[in-house]
Amino acid sequence: MTIAFYVASAVALFATLMVVTRRNPVHAVLYLMVSLLAVAVVFFTLGAHFAAALEVIIYAGAIIVLFVFMIMLLNIGPPPSTRQESLLLTPGIWVGPSALSVLLAGLFLYVILAGGRSVQAGSYVDAKTVGISMFEIYFLGVELASMILLAGLVGAYHLGKRDLPDEAEGGNG
Repeated sequence: MTIAFYVASAVALFATLMVVTRRNPVHAVLYLMVSLLAVAVVFFTLGAHFAAALEVIIYAGAIIVLFVFMIMLLNIGPPPSTRQESLLLTPGIWVGPSALSVLLAGLFLYVILAGGRSVQAGSYVDAKTVGISMFEIYFLGVELASMILLAGLVGAYHLGKRDLPDEAEGGNG
């Protein structure tokens, strides 16, 4: 399990570095997806199975979809040409994220087949306890985090919004 932890950690670090260095936002989102899946494998090897499931469902699922919709909504950059769109389908672009994903899938299978033993022993916390603590004890923190996320979304919309000449003048006439 220790080997799986370190390999998943290395994949997460490499994929996160690739997120930061990619100029194309779609490629950055692909590497972000791999990074989030690697963090889920790290959680799983540490014995936090519920946190790993939440990482996959919430972050690698819902948040990545939100990022893709925001990229489509903002439509940053010049309109793509046919050549640029054909370059998106070249296999070289997909090799990095695909190789890292296959490595993570192999690691996950290794962890499952090895019996799913944790690297560290600890107490078991079920989903009900996490939910109760999130919405009773840490309610204010959860609400503040949601407000910060909403402010970031509104700020990203206003930063990426372009004023069209027809809208500024009040139409055609």
